[in-house]
Amino acid sequence: MTIHFPVEEAVKKRYSVRNYKKQEVELDIKNKIDTFIQSLDNPFQKEVNFHFLETKDADDQQKLGTYGVIIGAKQYIGTTIKQEEMALEALGYELEVLILYLAHLGIGTCWLGGTFNRKAFANAMNIRDEELFPIMTPYGYPAAKKHVKEAIMRKMVQADQRKDWAEIFFQNDFQTSLLKEAAGDLSFLLEMVRLAPSASNKQPWRILLKDNICHFYEYKEPNYSDRFTYDIQRVDIGIAAAHFDLAANEKGIKGSFALGMQPDLLLPANIEYVFSWIRD
Repeated sequence: MTIHFPVEEAVKKRYSVRNYKKQEVELDIKNKIDTFIQSLDNPFQKEVNFHFLETKDADDQQKLGTYGVIIGAKQYIGTTIKQEEMALEALGYELEVLILYLAHLGIGTCWLGGTFNRKAFANAMNIRDEELFPIMTPYGYPAAKKHVKEAIMRKMVQADQRKDWAEIFFQNDFQTSLLKEAAGDLSFLLEMVRLAPSASNKQPWRILLKDNICHFYEYKEPNYSDRFTYDIQRVDIGIAAAHFDLAANEKGIKGSFALGMQPDLLLPANIEYVFSWIRD
């Protein structure tokens, strides 16, 4: 997968768009999106399927239902996976790469995990019962103004705020925060992770740098994923991996992701190892 857009610009340009113009996305842009999706892959070697839906009128949108969260959107992209290890992370990785590409094109999106009628959208997208359908996004041109519910939601989750380095990046153990100076040329990669989106802006990723290996962990927010049949924050870890990997590729820093390399450390409560990134 080769990326031909500036990563930092796309990361800073992207935000959750919940109010869309009536203007439809042009056919040539749709073709670009389809071609880009065909090029996607992920470092966890899991299959991620994309499903497209175009709603024709307001009645269709009302029947499908996003509980008033999304207004004006006529086009959606859904994602499905098999229920297997690392599939949620793979989904998060691929969909975030797509979302950043759409931001680069000036197209707005919004991660939806719990605020849509999953059954109605699954039927409309012809998604089979055996497929796990965790996430979808509307896409289109952002409206000039945010609607009232959108403004309230952004304020509730403090959408424009991110945790400090000291809260999420560590060196050698979880008692020692990683300083930017100590991160060296990895500091840009980590900063791109820090700016990544996440469900309810929980920012569950924790990265530990030890022996020149970056170990990725999930902070499992107590009770947060209980209403789902899966751990939705694993999708967020995949998003973090996408930001890290795209930034590494842009800076020419070689490395690869690997499983099962958890260092022998005392972990804080609710912290769970997911995967590692090894520098070449």
